[in-house]
Amino acid sequence: MPRKTTSTARAPRHATPKERAALGKKARRRSPRSGHAEYQPSADRPDPLTILEAQSSTRVAELVPIRYGRMTESPFRFYRGAAAIMASDLAATPRSGLTAQLCGDAHMLNFRLLASPERRLMFDINDFDETLPGPWEWDVKRLSASFVIAARANGYDDAERAHIVRHTVRSYREAMIRFAGMRTLDVWYAKVDATQLEALATERLAGRGRRNLSRAMAKARTRDSLQAFDKLTETVDGRPVIAADPPLLVPAGDLLPDAEHRALESRFRELIERYGRTLQSDRRALLSEYRLVDVARKVVGVGSVGTRCWIFLLLGRDDRDPLFLQAKEADSSVLAAHVGASAYRNQGERVVSGQRLMQATSDIFLGWERVDGIDGRRRDFYVRQLRDWKGIAAPETMVPRGMEAFGELCGVTLARAHARSGDRIAIASYLGKGDSFDRALVTFAEAYADQNERDHQSLVDAVAAGRLPAERTEQA
Repeated sequence: MPRKTTSTARAPRHATPKERAALGKKARRRSPRSGHAEYQPSADRPDPLTILEAQSSTRVAELVPIRYGRMTESPFRFYRGAAAIMASDLAATPRSGLTAQLCGDAHMLNFRLLASPERRLMFDINDFDETLPGPWEWDVKRLSASFVIAARANGYDDAERAHIVRHTVRSYREAMIRFAGMRTLDVWYAKVDATQLEALATERLAGRGRRNLSRAMAKARTRDSLQAFDKLTETVDGRPVIAADPPLLVPAGDLLPDAEHRALESRFRELIERYGRTLQSDRRALLSEYRLVDVARKVVGVGSVGTRCWIFLLLGRDDRDPLFLQAKEADSSVLAAHVGASAYRNQGERVVSGQRLMQATSDIFLGWERVDGIDGRRRDFYVRQLRDWKGIAAPETMVPRGMEAFGELCGVTLARAHARSGDRIAIASYLGKGDSFDRALVTFAEAYADQNERDHQSLVDAVAAGRLPAERTEQA
């Protein structure tokens, strides 16, 4: 295995493009692009189940079996919950020494349709729970391996998988080269919206793929607070409340006795008021138009199962004017042990700041706060809308050509996100016009998909042996 490189290269402040390009070329000598093909678990590799158990020790104990149950379902679902395991593995691989703000969990399903504040449908990265500055290539490697894992689940052969990864990484590389040549403001304004998605579909997808995209975009536009209101609430004593669907959705009143429930609701009202101070002044004024009427604990995602997540039902002008907010616990990033702790004292602020930096446009209600929990412990949270035109890909329905086009879209999007915070000129110079890095990641992604399958089987075996509890549930 090539020697691990831990140093970070930085150009002088306001360096010339030539100086920044030279930095990228120098990084090639320190960490050759072909070296990124390497993945071999070290002899002292931490037990992946121990990593999962360490995470579970800080989560809601009664929800941990749901996490394990979801992760046993398939290698891909395991991968979605195994960001901490991969972060540990990536820390032992070569580094270019060039950094950017990382998503930290850049698998393919964390790229999806979202709404802009101007009510335009966008395509962007969605999940930033693990965001931190770090080696830009870690996000690209996690993305690439996710495509191999999804493609294997679909029965794609070796050549089809390699083709998908090469196109994904090439898209990232060529986009970064384009961003390197752009004005700084043009990079900041770059985005992928509905018009560009439709143009891409016309160019790259067959009739079925275009129809699927059109349906997905239409469905995404219906997924808002009003749709959530119709799905997640019921009327009790003439007022709307969140309907129970245990264990995935449990109203706060069902978790605690009346007195404790009232005290918790009071804390949540304070949370919303204080969190509002992290919003822009105009959005703070908008939030003040709503009143809190109900709270529930919600199980979300795969990797996040067991973290504390609350949804708030707020109402505006009347009972048909809902706003659903989600407050999600923010703990230290899984990257922190390998790249250093966050500069932010509040982990919710870490998530929000990383999201605002990487996304082309963010939720108008995105903010953070710290609150005392049911157990009396103080925890950090970030807050956003529960649903705001969100649409997620369905890899199991994709044909190879469609997954290839989706990979290219993810590659461009990730490059744009990295170009906003990293030295895009140095990264582009490091990558170069040849396909050395592309080919290296094909090899890496296959090797890591093998590792992921072994780790998934270890979890399946541990559950079967009774070492870890597992509960199967349908995701809400």
